[in-house]
Amino acid sequence: MARSSTTPLWRCPKCGHRFVTKNLWHSCGRFKLADHFIGKPRVLRQTFNQWVALAKSCGPVTVYAQKTRIVIQGRVRFAGAVVRANCLDATIWLKHQVTHPLLTRSESFGKLGYGHHFRLRTPQDIDESLAELMREAYLIGRQVHLPS
Repeated sequence: MARSSTTPLWRCPKCGHRFVTKNLWHSCGRFKLADHFIGKPRVLRQTFNQWVALAKSCGPVTVYAQKTRIVIQGRVRFAGAVVRANCLDATIWLKHQVTHPLLTRSESFGKLGYGHHFRLRTPQDIDESLAELMREAYLIGRQVHLPS
């Protein structure tokens, strides 16, 4: 049986972003999502929209534009993207390492798991294997803990 943390999220009084812990460090600021796509190919916005739609298909999420990236959050940040000149550096947080043809790198978060980066150029790059990984990452983002 799965359980999910239900403690209310703290809202930063300056930027309005929500966090699991009061006064959690963050780069506080209000940024516009559209600004990340200025001067970029339209297909990148379409690809990002598909990435967010995939996350939303898992359940409720919040999307925050930050200065240099966009994050997707359940209770915690579990996915996101950085808009590059000709691709989306799409990311997800998982508890294990994975392989995928579009995987460009993985970074270790120690006991917390791994951040995986995927180079997406079109909405069609988001295949069923990425969808499965997003569903898994969503559980982390909702702080759902499955028994071992």
